[in-house]
Amino acid sequence: MEQKSLVIGIGELLWDVFPNHKQLGGAPCNFAYHVSKLGLDSLAISAIGHDELGDEIIRKLDAVGLNYDIQKVDHITGIVQVTLTGEGIPQYEICQPVAWDFIGMKPKYSKIAKGAKAVCFGSLAQRGEVSRATIRAFVGQVPDSALKIFDINLRQEFYSKELLQESLGECNVLKINDDEIKIVARFFGLQGDDQENCEELLRRFNLKLVALTCGTEGSYLITKDETSFLETPKVKVADTVGAGDSFTAAMVVGLLTGKSLPETHQMAVNLSAFVCSHHGAMPEYNRELVF
Repeated sequence: MEQKSLVIGIGELLWDVFPNHKQLGGAPCNFAYHVSKLGLDSLAISAIGHDELGDEIIRKLDAVGLNYDIQKVDHITGIVQVTLTGEGIPQYEICQPVAWDFIGMKPKYSKIAKGAKAVCFGSLAQRGEVSRATIRAFVGQVPDSALKIFDINLRQEFYSKELLQESLGECNVLKINDDEIKIVARFFGLQGDDQENCEELLRRFNLKLVALTCGTEGSYLITKDETSFLETPKVKVADTVGAGDSFTAAMVVGLLTGKSLPETHQMAVNLSAFVCSHHGAMPEYNRELVF
């Protein structure tokens, strides 16, 4: 695989533990999985522990055919306790410290970063100093011509205004939901409605695009010159775990393959609806099944 072709997801890797089962989770790996299913070369970068849960993750990643660079560190593999509301919306209890808090900056990552077409990172994996330094170093070496997606993913208390300010300064694409934009608006003193506040973030941080998802109410892709709004398709929801990650992946694939903003948006909406109708963040599918 040519490194120059890679789309990178870097950050947390974990087991989502439900009352009756567990599923592989972590936004960067979910993102990388869907990018690869949509036909582009991807790489997931994270860390696991020297334990059976970590070994099981590797077996799972191999089974779904995901390209990865997963470090083994002297901390337990990540676990998140998940409960679902009646609407299938997940609530998370995230354990710490765990392996993905200690992702190191390998020498080879500089070459991978400099040749990347896109990198996707979030706030959660930056809660620990080691992974935060690695993510910032990696993203900082990705060319400005590439897509640097900050899929904000605010969880529990694992974020701060400083972290968000730094990450917004590093990215050129922001993915955010309707709950998160309200938190960010308070941090940065934004006074408009959700869409207006996204437009202000676009201007303030000189972003190429802001994606705002609003659950069942629809979603927006916003650039300086164009805004696309689409309603959320009505599907029978199994659970919404990983739906946002699939939305981000399809959006990135659309942008990288020269699709128009409306075409890109439709891809993202279709895939996230498909994921919502299946259990888990990495359902098996082929491109033709979704599109």
